[in-house]
Amino acid sequence: MAIRNASHAGSWYSDSAKELNKQLDNWLNSADLSHGPARAIIAPHAGYQYCGACSAFAYRQISPVVVKRVFILGPSHNVRLSGCALSTASKYRTPFYDLTIDTQIYSELDATGQFERMEMDVDEEEHSLEMHLPYIAKVMSSFKYNFTIVPILVGSLSTDREAQYGQLLSKYLADPHNLFVISSDFCHWGQRFRYTYYDSEYGEIYQSITKLDEKGMDTIETLNPASFTEYLRKYGNTICGRHPIGVLLQAAQHLAKGGQHKMSLKFLKYAQSSHCRNMNDSSVSYASASLIFE
Repeated sequence: MAIRNASHAGSWYSDSAKELNKQLDNWLNSADLSHGPARAIIAPHAGYQYCGACSAFAYRQISPVVVKRVFILGPSHNVRLSGCALSTASKYRTPFYDLTIDTQIYSELDATGQFERMEMDVDEEEHSLEMHLPYIAKVMSSFKYNFTIVPILVGSLSTDREAQYGQLLSKYLADPHNLFVISSDFCHWGQRFRYTYYDSEYGEIYQSITKLDEKGMDTIETLNPASFTEYLRKYGNTICGRHPIGVLLQAAQHLAKGGQHKMSLKFLKYAQSSHCRNMNDSSVSYASASLIFE
C-alpha cells in the first residue's frame, strides 16, 4: 500500500492534529453557510497562515452527510503536463487520518486513456492537492470511513482539452454524492511573478488587483468557459488554477446543455497576502466559491 506522505505538514500548515483542529475550527466557525450544499468549491492552496481563513468560506458550504467521494483538481506547478494525471498512491496522509483513493473511479478514468500517472516524488512535491486534504479530513471527520478521494493533477490544457476533460467528468459532477474541490489561487502580482498589470483608474496597486480579480470572479460566476478564456486572454491574470477552473466550467456547461441541471456559482470570500503599493511589492490573491445545483 503506497501512502503519499503529508510532505508540507510542519511548514505550510501545522503537523499537530490538535493545533490544526483548533485552527480549522476557528476559521470554519467564522464563516457563514450561505451558498450550500456545495457540489463544487473553488478554494486556494497557499500556506494556511495566508489563505486558511479564506478557504473556510468554501468548506463551510459542504454537507458532509451526503458526500461519498471528493474529486480534487489541482494545477501542476512543478512538472509540465499536457493532460491530467492520477496518483500512484492508494492513500494520502493528513495529520488527522489517512484519506483513501477511490480505486473504482481511478479504474474508470484509466480506461478512458486520457490520464497518465504521476510518480510519488512528483505527487509529494506538489502542494495544490495536498493543501486541501486537512480541510477535507476535518469537514468529513464524522464520516471518515464512508468516503473516498479522487485526486487529479491538471496540466496546461488547451481549451479543447479542458472541454474534453469537462465532458468526461460531467457525469461525476452530476452525481449528488460527489463533491468537486477546485484548487486555485488568484492573481500572483509582482516582478517575481513577471506580472505587473496596473490600472491606476482604480487607485493603488492592490485596489487594481482587486478589481482585476473581481472581473475574473464575475466571469467565472457566469459558468461560461468561453468568457473565462477570453478574460484570461485579455488580462493575462496569473490565476494558477485556471485550467482546473476551466474543466469545472466545461463540465457545468455540458450538464446545462442537457437542460436537466440548473447551477449557481457564487464567490464568498476574497483576500490578498499583502497590499501592494509600489512596483517592488508582490502579493498573491485568494478566493473561495461554491457551486450549487438549484
